[in-house]
Amino acid sequence: MASKPWGGRFESPTDEFVELFNASIDVDARMYAEDVAGSKAHAHMLCERGIISREDLNDILRGLDDILGEIESGEFEFSVALEDVHMNIEARLTEKIGDAGKRLHTARSRNDQVATDTRLYLRRRSDEILARIRHLQAVLVELADAHADTIMPGFTHLQTAQPVTLGHHLLAYVEMLDRDAGRFLDARRRMNRNPLGSAALAGTTFPIDRDMTTRALGFDAPTRNSLDAVSDRDFIIELLAAASICAVHLSRLSEELILWMSAQFHFIDLPDAFCTGSSIMPQKKNPDMPELVRGKSGRIIGGLVAMLATVKGLPLAYNKDMQEDKTAVFDALDQLEGCLRVYGDMMPGMQVDKEAMYRAASSGFATATDLADALVRAGVPFREAHEIVGKSVAHCIREGIELHQMDAAACRRIDERLDADMVRALSVEACVAARDHIGGTAPTQVRKQVVAWKKALAGDEA
Repeated sequence: MASKPWGGRFESPTDEFVELFNASIDVDARMYAEDVAGSKAHAHMLCERGIISREDLNDILRGLDDILGEIESGEFEFSVALEDVHMNIEARLTEKIGDAGKRLHTARSRNDQVATDTRLYLRRRSDEILARIRHLQAVLVELADAHADTIMPGFTHLQTAQPVTLGHHLLAYVEMLDRDAGRFLDARRRMNRNPLGSAALAGTTFPIDRDMTTRALGFDAPTRNSLDAVSDRDFIIELLAAASICAVHLSRLSEELILWMSAQFHFIDLPDAFCTGSSIMPQKKNPDMPELVRGKSGRIIGGLVAMLATVKGLPLAYNKDMQEDKTAVFDALDQLEGCLRVYGDMMPGMQVDKEAMYRAASSGFATATDLADALVRAGVPFREAHEIVGKSVAHCIREGIELHQMDAAACRRIDERLDADMVRALSVEACVAARDHIGGTAPTQVRKQVVAWKKALAGDEA
């Protein structure tokens, strides 16, 4: 059992299947750069505190650099027998530099080592996700700028509600994505604490300097409780929650694009490069990328649920169950980054049928609320105005006309207070333009928001 770093206590070898079942190298090998960085910081600290010699430090640093080069060139052979990325790198280091490699693990455990590596890795991935979110926001802001005046129907219950502008609609997703970015930033801030030095669960008897490794690895501060540092995975759960909410926002956008691209709506067309055809129906152009993003949201949410279920019953401190944490979060972030990339690349090529959107906004009685508001301004209590307009809509349905097509006689039959000039003044343009306040859909407000977002995304104050 000498080949296992922990094998001294054991008399018989690990079962062959158990060895495969126990290994995590197929998942955690991607953290090799973080493992090397953490080991270098730890080695520097050990030397500074007089725990290892300067000669050992130099050998360790040289060996780790060589190993990093081997991994990046594809020469390094990861071994399932060595279980994980930490033991693979340590074993290779000892093979290359001898006893100095064996001294590297002084005053640390795989428990604080994996907690450190995972935080470093997820910190980097969070920054990459943030960059993708900001890029997609910028794409949507440009589209909103181009369509500040493009009128479309706004929906509630997927029924025509009130006219809005496409620019206003797109900016709603910019707002959602901004909150997503905020959640990733918050999660990053909370995860940026240094567990190294917590060792297995209780700390170490060696005179370590945790502030030194904290500075070297770019953490904000050391963790304050060794049990918590090695055993909790709430930073992973929080990232998975942020990823899940972001994926849900993308899924909602996907659903709209899928509907809008259908023949029944015909509001938009997506670039050919992001669609596929049918093997049997030659006329088909399927919005496969939005559909796939919508589907992947379930996969990302599944990672969050899996992680919550994994940790909910674990006693302190470390338990082997925690090995499953990386599978969930790595996959979720991979999928989310792919979804964000697809949307960032696809949306600039979206073609909008402005006439189809306008026709849809002009039907379905989208201006009914504005007619009720006109009655209120003429002194009619709102509830009575609501009833008058409701009767007007019923009349128009029977006659097959829109509100603005009602004649004076019809208006008088419904209610003497209903003025024909009120209905003739109704237009989707006027309805949209009238909502000229902060948060409103008026083109002037959309353009103000576009300017503010462009400044914000450029790093200036909005």
